[in-house]
Parts: sequence; C-alpha cells; structure tokens
Amino acid sequence: MAGNSQRKGSVRKTAKKPTAGSGGRVRRGLEGKGPTPKAKDRPYHKAHKNAELAERSAAKRGGKPQRKRSTGDAEWIIGRNAVVEALREGVPVNAVYVAEGTERDGRLREAFQLAAELGVSLLEVTKPELDRTTGFNGHQGLAARVPAYSYAHADDLLDRASDAGEPPLIVVIDHVTDPRNLGAIVRSAAAFGAHGVVIPDRRAAGMTAAAWKTSAGAAARIPVAQTVNLTRQIKAYQDAGCMAVGLDMGGTLSMGELADLGTGPVVVVVGAEGGGLSRLVAETCDEVVSIPMVNSVESLNASVAASVALYAIAQARA
Repeated sequence: MAGNSQRKGSVRKTAKKPTAGSGGRVRRGLEGKGPTPKAKDRPYHKAHKNAELAERSAAKRGGKPQRKRSTGDAEWIIGRNAVVEALREGVPVNAVYVAEGTERDGRLREAFQLAAELGVSLLEVTKPELDRTTGFNGHQGLAARVPAYSYAHADDLLDRASDAGEPPLIVVIDHVTDPRNLGAIVRSAAAFGAHGVVIPDRRAAGMTAAAWKTSAGAAARIPVAQTVNLTRQIKAYQDAGCMAVGLDMGGTLSMGELADLGTGPVVVVVGAEGGGLSRLVAETCDEVVSIPMVNSVESLNASVAASVALYAIAQARA
C-alpha cells in the first residue's frame, strides 16, 4: 500500500539536516604548511639517520665529521694481503669470498678468523665464478666485496696533520691513469707518513679494485681525496702555508734541497705516466725537483719517483 512505511523493504525518508558551510574548511586546507624540511631534518629520512651516525662518529673521535664522497658502486678488494689488511683496518667489508680448493696458508686462515670476529659473511664459490664476479683472475683465491670507496675532502687532510701535531705532508697526483700506479703511490704515502693523497675526479685512475690490491691494504690507513680542479686545490694548500714541490725530470732542485724543504709543510706533486706534470700544475708549483739518474735512464715510473721523494722527506723529518 502506498505510503505504508511499515511494509517490508520500505525506507523512511527524513529531511536532511543543515550542514555548516565548507568555505572555512576549504580555505584552511589550501593554506600552506611552510617550507618542506630538508632531508636531514626529517627523522624518517635516510639522510637524517646518516647525519646522526656521522655526529656520533665525530663525537667518538672528538672532532668534526669528515666530508666524504662515495664512488657510487661497490668494489672488490682482491688478493690475500689486501683482504687481510682491509679486515685488520676495519674497512666495512660486506662479504669475503674464497675459491674452492684454495690452499690454506697463514694469510687465508687470518682472513677467516678476522671475518668471523667481525661478523663478516664468508662465502665459498668456484674459481671460475670468482674470476667472473671480480673480473680478474689474479685474486689468489680470496676477495672481499666492499661498499663504494668514500673519498675524503681535500681540505680535511690539513686537519689530519694538525690533529697529529705534524707539519702537513700531502701527495697530489696529476692525472695518473694506471690504478696500479695509484695504489703504489698510496702505499708509499702511507709508509712514509703522508697525511693523505689527492687525485682529480676525472680523467684519472680512482680507488678501484686494482688500486686497492696494489696498495696492499694501505688505502685503509690513509685518506684519498678527490678534487674537481687540481691547480685550485694546490693553490689552496699554498694559501694554508704549504710549499708545493713538483717531481719532473726537467726540475732544477736537487733531492737534498727537497729534503730541506720537506721538514716544513709540503705538498709533493707527482706527474702522470710519460707526460709528467701538466703545464698549469708545473707553473703552480713553488719548486720542481728532478731525481738524478745514471746510465742514460730518462725517467722513473710515477710511483717509484714518489717513493724516492717521500723517503727523502721522511729521512729529513726523522
């Protein structure tokens, strides 16, 4: 029956209640909430957590956090000496890989022990698989995968010398392209007390697996910094009171004179393979040193020349 609200399925219709106007609510919704906080200021953001970790690390060191830049890709440390040195120095290793059937010697056993103590995963793989993964067959049956290398800031190398209470000794490498030469120079720099190594960020070798291997783990004990403009960075060191000394076969300064200069704040600039120092870099240096040779030998390898100069400076400082 029409109008019978009691019948099954019927719906009672009621008048709509008046609602408040929406104008105020809409206006409030459209109002700005202020500028978006920076990533490091947002507690849930990864940048905020990284900043907290850097602050805690700096507090432990009693100094300011170091400015570092990552290479962006994970790297391999290859070879028994290099892997053991990296584990000893606390390099953040993701995992250690050992080839099946590799002869167990003292270094390999130490690598296993250090990996266990540090909680680093130890994985056994076939030799062909390790060759393919690392892209190198000279791994001696042992390799470690590490995060991307974190380059120091070039200015922080002066702070490192100041913290040690020593006159700065910094090695600047002018576009060396062979990573093995870079690794050898880093190794010599660490051995003779340098406070860091500076390399260009383009058209030069970086801290790749080959450089890690040649350094025999020394890259874990000395910071390597990258700079956009090598000449400008040398000038910055000069403004800070350092003497810039280049190594070149056409230099006029003797090794004895280099030793005298080396007792103060000094930057040793090593030239590239074959070409030596570039023109702008050579002109920026305060002095240029040549290493005397006999038997008609024209020049030394860049890493060998760096070793000779750093040894002379170390002897003078001793």
